[in-house]
Amino acid sequence: MIHLPDLIADLGLILAAAGFTTLVFKKIKQPLVLGYILAGVLVGPYLDFLPTVSDSKSIEIWGEIGVIFLLFSLGLEFSFKKLVKVGGSASITAIVKVGFLILAGYGIGKLMGWSDMDSLFLGGILSISSTMITLKAFEELGIKHKKFAGLVFGVLIVEDLVAILLLVLFSTLAVSQQSAANEMLFSILKLGFFLVLWFLGGIFLIPTFLKVTKKLMNDETMLVVSLALCLVMVMVAVKVGFSPALGAFIMGSILAETTQAERIEHLTKSVKDLFSAVFFVSVGMLIDPQMLIKYATPIILVTLVIIIGKIVFTVLGALLAGQPLKTSVQAGMSLAQIGEFSFIIATLGATLKVTSDFLYPIAVVAAAITTFTTPYLIKLSEPFYNFLIKVLPKKWLDAIDRYSSGTQGITTLSDWKVLLRAYIFNTIIHSVIIVAVIFLALRYVHPFITQNIAEGVNGTIISIVVSLILMSPFLWALSIRRIQKVAYSHLWLNKKYTRGPLISIEFFRIALGVLFVGFLVYEFFDTLIAAGIAFSLIIVGMFIFSRRLQSFYDKLEKRFLLNLNARESKNTQPDILPWDTHLADLIVAPESKLAGKTLVELAVREKYGVNIALIERGKIMIPTPGRDEQLFPNDKVMVIGTDDQLAAVKELFEGSMDENTESSFPREDMALQKVVISSSSPVYGQSIRTSGIREATQGLVVGIERKGQRILNPDSNLIFENGDIVWIVGNNKKVPNLFT
Repeated sequence: MIHLPDLIADLGLILAAAGFTTLVFKKIKQPLVLGYILAGVLVGPYLDFLPTVSDSKSIEIWGEIGVIFLLFSLGLEFSFKKLVKVGGSASITAIVKVGFLILAGYGIGKLMGWSDMDSLFLGGILSISSTMITLKAFEELGIKHKKFAGLVFGVLIVEDLVAILLLVLFSTLAVSQQSAANEMLFSILKLGFFLVLWFLGGIFLIPTFLKVTKKLMNDETMLVVSLALCLVMVMVAVKVGFSPALGAFIMGSILAETTQAERIEHLTKSVKDLFSAVFFVSVGMLIDPQMLIKYATPIILVTLVIIIGKIVFTVLGALLAGQPLKTSVQAGMSLAQIGEFSFIIATLGATLKVTSDFLYPIAVVAAAITTFTTPYLIKLSEPFYNFLIKVLPKKWLDAIDRYSSGTQGITTLSDWKVLLRAYIFNTIIHSVIIVAVIFLALRYVHPFITQNIAEGVNGTIISIVVSLILMSPFLWALSIRRIQKVAYSHLWLNKKYTRGPLISIEFFRIALGVLFVGFLVYEFFDTLIAAGIAFSLIIVGMFIFSRRLQSFYDKLEKRFLLNLNARESKNTQPDILPWDTHLADLIVAPESKLAGKTLVELAVREKYGVNIALIERGKIMIPTPGRDEQLFPNDKVMVIGTDDQLAAVKELFEGSMDENTESSFPREDMALQKVVISSSSPVYGQSIRTSGIREATQGLVVGIERKGQRILNPDSNLIFENGDIVWIVGNNKKVPNLFT
């Protein structure tokens, strides 16, 4: 008898359960994530009257793979460029929200008598909103074009990065079992170092690789290469002491900067959906229904903290960031849920066995409840704002408006801020690269040279020379390169007391370069010799070869910036506009009444109050189109307006079908059919034009076979004769009626 492995049987069971529950949840218009979790409960070990998974260890492995691909897909939507673009508003909002919710979660846990570790993990679980659920709710409600959606997306981007940091910090705490400040600081510095290094290396290498191999990349090859890059990054992350989820997220965020990001996201979607389903089912398998009854009170309390706390602290953070009250309220009520990162944090605590058994199911049920309430809270956000307008004192409302207007006007930076920001970025980036080169030299280059090329002192000297050659462009950029020349000149020439600080900064840069070279040489020689060699090499190399180093570095920088901005340059958009107006991209649907008409005929500005800034037609860009420019199906149009104006014009772009027209013509009814003409046929002796075939059958005569001769695309004046074999493309239900 053939034995079916438990892994295949279990996978079939959980996918069957997931398929059934998701069909039900799709029917009742609820998030599919809830269906997956319910499927996990049904096939889990706690319900005896249903089939149960026999090998839970294998399912845990599938679930880990699901986490990897889930984080990879989130990384594809993340993008470090987006993190920079969302600016201070989203960052302040996210940090305030996450910080207060961690404290609130910890406080609630301690009030219920939980341990410090349970309370801390609860705070982390409560602090991160769900990107998947929020985006899905926005799509279903059709509000992605509204102004507050931009703030929500920005907050979610920042929270994704904060969640990665929390995973690292919680892992460190779980291992040490105490708040070791040194270990926490080391983990943060280590995470920052590798984030910068991976981002710089990834942006320099991967887009270049994809460009070189573009002609070889069909969909199959691109899918395999993308997943390979993801899993290689996972292995690298684990090798240096991080979680697999971090590696997957980083590779996704690197690929998000490439011009192939949308294609990769589309190709990997099915893989992500499959393994994400397995992950969420595995989440549900850990839920014991009896434990839910036992801990009903904590579940209710935690759910209330999530909903009320997220609304209050998001509104507080957004107001502090200078957002209007309406935008703040709408953003707060959109983010009142927990999701995928919360599951991952809860899974981390359970896997490391540092949290109690009850925490995980409490988090999952709270996530399910808040997922259910999210669409309703988003719908209620505007009525709730109107309620606040009536209730709050006018002095408060005026103060909020003044603060919001004042913060939005702060855009200028002093020369010192510009210069210091540039120097800080320059120092961090090149220090990371130089440290990485030194590590590679000591770990790999030196052993290779001493084993294969030269031994002893000669091998050491060769290793130092090779390492310095690799380091030299970045040492030059760190210690000598001129940064922000205009701001530097203003400070040097126009400020009486700024030359001293400027000289100090330059001295610090050179000293830092000497320190790095000295550290490298010190690994092979004693302290005095190392210091002397380092200083000599810096003086000789940096100044004698300054121009060559500058030229080589400029090439590296140009390639990096070209790769970094390649995707953005394909689809540039202006910054957010003042007041309540903002930009939105709308696509002209084929059935839209806009198709084929000129802008002057449409008069969308006069009727709806919106302006058309750009028309994107395939690879053609038409900025500020003229009044005689036509709109065509599938044109991507950038429009400017308020939320209400954009909502009104959006319906016009999407189009609507008239129920009384034959818009629902079944495609399968259109077929190629053969008809033989006889002397009794209604069309016998008539021409194709006068026979009424087009009108009566919604068809076309595409060929006639007459006496062995074939006539393709016959003339419309051709007369039908007895024995003609006529080929017609038309409605297969109407054609027979005409010829009988």
